[in-house]
Amino acid sequence: MADRKLWFVHFAQWVSHATGRPIAFLLAFSSIVVWGFTGPLFGFSDTWQLVINTATTIITFLMVFVIQNTQNRDTASLHIKIDELIRVTQKARNVLLNLEELDDGELERLHRDFQKLAKERPHLRLKRAESDETPPERSPKR
Repeated sequence: MADRKLWFVHFAQWVSHATGRPIAFLLAFSSIVVWGFTGPLFGFSDTWQLVINTATTIITFLMVFVIQNTQNRDTASLHIKIDELIRVTQKARNVLLNLEELDDGELERLHRDFQKLAKERPHLRLKRAESDETPPERSPKR
């Protein structure tokens, strides 16, 4: 059973990586253009329309599961990394380790607490002008 899960993880990551490339978009776009140009050849028949509708529906249905799998894995790994940073930070609130377990009311309360902290400590916020400027020593060479 573990081998099947591992196979799907690798497959989902590969599909997600491959379909996220520009060439995948161009291939899909080209397929639609070719399908469109074949319309007059097939008299814009119901079967001609059914081909594109069926193909796109099947591909979309399967991609939902692949994308969800990769998204779940990315989210889980990100949570683990953030949890480790919170764990090693001395002043961090340990309640932040379980944010995904809190209900909406508790999340909203924490959000308001952090907004209040930001307003009370404006010196901790970066000024937009400072953050938008590139230091001279790091400016790209022309």
